[in-house]
Parts: sequence; C-alpha cells; structure tokens
Amino acid sequence: MDVTIREMQKQEYPLLDNFLYEAIFVPEGIESPPKTIITSPELQVYVEHFGESKDDLGLTAEVDGKIVGAVWVRIMNDYGHIDDKTPSLAISLYKEYRGFGIGTAMMKEILALLKSHGYKQVSLSVQKANYAAKMYLKIGFEIVKENEEEYIMVYYL
Repeated sequence: MDVTIREMQKQEYPLLDNFLYEAIFVPEGIESPPKTIITSPELQVYVEHFGESKDDLGLTAEVDGKIVGAVWVRIMNDYGHIDDKTPSLAISLYKEYRGFGIGTAMMKEILALLKSHGYKQVSLSVQKANYAAKMYLKIGFEIVKENEEEYIMVYYL
C-alpha cells in the first residue's frame, strides 16, 4: 500500500468532522452512536475553528489520492488536557485502513512536527479497551493519569 503523509491543507479542515467521528472508540458488540454526537460541545472542542490558532497542526494520510486518515493537535481543554502549553492529540483512520502501520507512521510524523515547532510534550486520552492504547505505549507515550475507563498519556518530545 502506497501511503503519503502530508500536511493537512486548509480546504481539508472540514474533513476533521468525519475523522472525529471515526476516532470515537466503539467497543465490540456496541452500536455506534449517531453521527450527530460530534456536535456536542465536548467533541466540538477538537474541530471547531481548527486552523485559527498557531497551535493547530494537522497531517493527513493519503492512499491512491484518497485521504484515509488524519492526526491533529491543538491546545484545548479536552479529555487529555494536561496544561495550557501542551497540545492534545487526536488521530483517526478509516476502519479499512487500520492495521497496516499507517496510524503509527502518522504518529511519528506529528511527533517530529511538534518537536520541530518547539513543543516539549503532547498528550492524549484513550479508553483502556481501545487497541490503540498499546500502539501509543509502543511509540513511547507514558500513562500519567487514569480512571476506570481511560488513560491520559503524554509523549515527551
């Protein structure tokens, strides 16, 4: 599979709504929530006015000219919030493109981009049952907080 990871273009920012929905972890046997769930304030914080802050950075993964994944960061008061200097990360891939290493490649690219912009760390929140939690640990994220359902992880750049 020929994958290109590149900076997200301004005209592609509206795609973040789709990727936000795809990023919602749905455990096996549970019905997916309606797409309208992304209009809730606690999820809109990930995408609303994206690109208007210097701290908004995003990359896309493209296969055969089709955008199949996105990783983006911004400083926001979300589930993975650590402090007002640490960007929070969101990543998403369409289901049929998972398991090919694309997510790992996107993560490595965004971490390098953040480091080149002078950030010291990046955080994220992930449900413990989500298979992606293992990928984050393997890449080098550390668990800094947890509750019954999720981990808050930090990667030190």
